[in-house]
Amino acid sequence: MQRGRCNLQFMTQLTKENCGQNILAVTARRMAQILDGIGAERAHFVGNGLRFLSRAIGSGATTATFVVQGPSQVGAVVRGGRAVSMGFVGVSTGESSIRRVFPRWAEILGLPTRELTGFDLPLDADREQYRDVIKRIADDPSMPGALITTHKIAVYNAAADLFDEVDEDAQRFREISSVSKKDGRLVGHALDAVTAGLAMEEFIPADHFRRTGGELLCLGTGGAGTAIVWYLMHRPDRPKRIFCTDTSRRKLAALRAMLRRAGISTSHLDTMEVTGPADGLIELMPPGSLVVNATGMGKDTPGSPISEQCCFPTGSMVWEINYRGTLEFLDIARDRQAIDNLTIVDGWRYFIHGWAQVIATVFHVELTPEKMTGLSAAAGALR
Repeated sequence: MQRGRCNLQFMTQLTKENCGQNILAVTARRMAQILDGIGAERAHFVGNGLRFLSRAIGSGATTATFVVQGPSQVGAVVRGGRAVSMGFVGVSTGESSIRRVFPRWAEILGLPTRELTGFDLPLDADREQYRDVIKRIADDPSMPGALITTHKIAVYNAAADLFDEVDEDAQRFREISSVSKKDGRLVGHALDAVTAGLAMEEFIPADHFRRTGGELLCLGTGGAGTAIVWYLMHRPDRPKRIFCTDTSRRKLAALRAMLRRAGISTSHLDTMEVTGPADGLIELMPPGSLVVNATGMGKDTPGSPISEQCCFPTGSMVWEINYRGTLEFLDIARDRQAIDNLTIVDGWRYFIHGWAQVIATVFHVELTPEKMTGLSAAAGALR
């Protein structure tokens, strides 16, 4: 009887509070108050509750809202026999180190799941394949969001209209690297400029380009390459010239168009379509330059954008943005490291920052420096 009165009072207060408010947020807040009232630190959610909600909101959406508003109060979540999981869209998601790292990170951050659901798509996937994946993520109340790698530009081009909102950087770069849900709305984010910047600041000295006169050669102008160029163009200490290559003339034109839309001068930007090794361009760069492999070669596709005979400018920084795969570009650079006095960086820290930022966005958690230190240490132990 007491339980019935409690439920009636809860629903009456919910109805009164909901006037002009989002029912999901109000209900989730009430759930948190109930937990506080009975002194429970965490709750486990089982079942298909709140079927009266429309499909536009989605049954179980209250639990999902509670999950993202207060993840530290959530234990296991199982709906209709399916546990909550985070999506992962890529080419070979089963081979990623995040499969080992994510459960440990979930424990550190107090996330409501330790599970990842992979969506593997070929590089030449068609429009309907991308739309199908986004629809599956959107319609699954047990999936609060997803990380997208490799297919970021393609997802934007094929499925941007399926999102209720895409953030400013997603519109600027015309890519989507993260999917989240908030108050029943599907949101697309582009986080590459943030994560690439965090990774580069760890190895590029604050005055490097001014002091050395080095320039940037970015091999590949997909999502990551474009974000790297954007970040360095806005850095206080920036390269005096930027060279970008790609096998696609369309991608090079898209880079210039994006910069023009943002009102950024391209007078110090050179672009070149290439179909073979970029050795000649690298060897013409001045000492202290930054050479980046953002082509995907050595991970998503075999081979390297340079030959085994390539020489690098003295004192250059060489960044391979991937950390797994055959990584031929990285091997060639390491063979020249002592001779050319190179600083060589692989994509591990980019991977760490990329996943950490997306997880924070999906589960609405704050990444403090202390938490990042803990995440980095946990990932490093599992590498």
